[in-house]
Amino acid sequence: MLRSRVPPLIALVLLFAASAPTVLAQTVSVQGRVLDPSGQPVAGASVSMRSASGLVRQAPSRADGSYLFGGVPPGSYDLGASVEGFRAEPVRVTVGAEDTVGADIRLTLAALTDAVVVSASYVELTQSESTTSVTALSRRDVEDRQFTMVADALRLAPGMSVAPSGGLGSVTSVFPRGGESDYTLVMVDGVKLNSFGGGFDFGHLSTFGFSQIEAVRGPQSAVFGSDAIGGVVQLRSRIGGRPSGYGLLETGSYGTGRLAAGSSGSKGAVDWGASFERASSDGWTDAAPDPSLGAVTNDDYEASMVSLAAAWRAGPRSTLRATGRFGANERGNPGPFGSDPIGAYPGIDRVSRGTNDAGMGAVDFTHEWNPQTALRLQSSYLDERSNFVSPWGESDARTQRFQARGQVDRALTPALGLTAGAAIELEQAGSSYITGTSAQRVPIDRRVAGYFAEFRWRAAPRLFATAGLRVDDIVRGAIEGDPLAFSPRPALPEDRVLSANPRAALSYYLRTSDASGGNWSRLHGGAGTGIRPPDAFEIAFTDNPGLKPERSKSLDAGFEQALAGGLVIVDATWFLNRYDDLIVAVGRSMQDYSRYRTDNIANAQAWGLETSLALRTRRGLEARASYSFLDTEVLALDDAPGVAPAPFSVGDPLIRRPRHQVHVDLLYRHRRATAYVRAGGRSQVLDVEPNWGASGGLFSAPGFGVADAGVAIHAGRHVDVLVRADNLFDRPYEAVFGYPAPRRSFTVGVRLAAGR
Repeated sequence: MLRSRVPPLIALVLLFAASAPTVLAQTVSVQGRVLDPSGQPVAGASVSMRSASGLVRQAPSRADGSYLFGGVPPGSYDLGASVEGFRAEPVRVTVGAEDTVGADIRLTLAALTDAVVVSASYVELTQSESTTSVTALSRRDVEDRQFTMVADALRLAPGMSVAPSGGLGSVTSVFPRGGESDYTLVMVDGVKLNSFGGGFDFGHLSTFGFSQIEAVRGPQSAVFGSDAIGGVVQLRSRIGGRPSGYGLLETGSYGTGRLAAGSSGSKGAVDWGASFERASSDGWTDAAPDPSLGAVTNDDYEASMVSLAAAWRAGPRSTLRATGRFGANERGNPGPFGSDPIGAYPGIDRVSRGTNDAGMGAVDFTHEWNPQTALRLQSSYLDERSNFVSPWGESDARTQRFQARGQVDRALTPALGLTAGAAIELEQAGSSYITGTSAQRVPIDRRVAGYFAEFRWRAAPRLFATAGLRVDDIVRGAIEGDPLAFSPRPALPEDRVLSANPRAALSYYLRTSDASGGNWSRLHGGAGTGIRPPDAFEIAFTDNPGLKPERSKSLDAGFEQALAGGLVIVDATWFLNRYDDLIVAVGRSMQDYSRYRTDNIANAQAWGLETSLALRTRRGLEARASYSFLDTEVLALDDAPGVAPAPFSVGDPLIRRPRHQVHVDLLYRHRRATAYVRAGGRSQVLDVEPNWGASGGLFSAPGFGVADAGVAIHAGRHVDVLVRADNLFDRPYEAVFGYPAPRRSFTVGVRLAAGR
């Protein structure tokens, strides 16, 4: 890999942190109780205590509603609590020389839980303070709706379009606000999972073992750098809290089975979390929609995953955490045995299969010099390998990535906070298709050094503003030529690009809940940019030595209103995205506009409206509904009015971006059972010919609607019996043109939870 700049970058962060005075004063305890609206104690709430620097500590409330934070240095802190169905206004406490500070936290009923999120800024924020469009799904949200895959859970986030190409384990794409499928940065506990260049297949990412799923819409490159061009999905592992064990056993239609187990908890200064999961499916084994094709085979899937996490509180101000995640999967690929508009499908592919193996590890260190200053360091490593066997031979690919990041969070005044730091990313990609002068494999190397700063202004309880900038120094290593390729590649010298990505956003409460009986009104808006550097194949199969990152510019503005004492929340957000420097192949029709085989000369635009409603009643009924309108458009090439990349015309919509998308989710909780019904669908979309892609032509793929239902029967204190039906009305449809979705299926299972 390219020579790193880790020592200078970390030295820069440490130099900034070293200027902060260290507090050696005696520490005290902060304690109190969490109380519901009637004054009764609430057990199991996640109580958070945030220092002026933005560092958040968390502790659970006990059976009597009490909580305790020990070893707290003098300073001002904000206390909050997160518990399903409630919301808490922050409680400000000042710690002085006394031994104990007491403060109770009072909850109010709310349609949505005010969760602490880590993906909207450089520091943890509650959703009520965040200036971005972010959806947070708790473990209970996921379990009660029996979501097994993260992609299914993302349907609850307005503006996120999910497109699976079949059943369990099939290639699944997520399109954020009209962006491409490789425009979403995906992270687990802050570690980037995307392949080199941003690609990510959601088909293998399950929900088991995670405590929270966060989805941020809009570019976040000012925070996370490259690949956060359209949005961010982050998953937080289940770790710490009351010692517990949990498990899941399911079986169902299509020969589907799932076995999973895990444990998490705290003991003294140590937190832990561990989980294991194995899933399998026979896939589609009935006759294809076209009877002449016969029975479908080679649609099976197997996957396994192990996740480990541990944290050690080395003192009242320091925490060291390590995480690891290892997985493998294998899936057959029978091909697009559905719609065949030009008769190009040759028949069921009984040979093609893909395997993937991935492992990642990370170490995080957090230290609080004083309540105004905190240091955060993280390093991580990812190794992802894939292999594909087809009738034409075998191929493989690999992505390796090392990341290191350091930041200092400082409170400049009680209302103004600053984060500054630096990051380094060294990544390498390889493939059996990427070769050199002697047909040997050659790697694609890239180094990204990022320098960032973010200001946060908090004029509580009404105004929250964020302004940040990240500058990335992107260096692609030199690549030797490939004279033996079908389209020979010349030697490409080292290439360097500097990219500055700003972001600014604000949130203003016209009314606050404490002043309006639980009702509140909020305006929010922002603007920012994002980038996605070229992927390995875009680099390896070009003769362009200066291929640049693709870029996005985004605006959004919205209004959120809480009604009925906070039990109803409605939100509407307008957005506009402009995508520039898109990489396209320069065919004969565009040869007058570039002298290279591929170039950054294409452009596109997307604008739309996201609306959502959340409702919670006092009798256990919960409802969520969303509607998204999206208008996408292929724009003209640079300096070429009226010309678009073939086979598109200027004004065509982007492929697989529905103009209309709707989702309705009903959930009922009772002491003996929890039941859900959900329905969703989309309008028709433009798609490519399933066998030959865009070269085979563009076609209109029909819209669809589908419904699911399920129930969890509480058979005992620690046992739930699960029953669910997917595609309840047995509708034939294709989320991706040419790839039939599974018909009606049933699943039964048992979920265990001890010690929760």
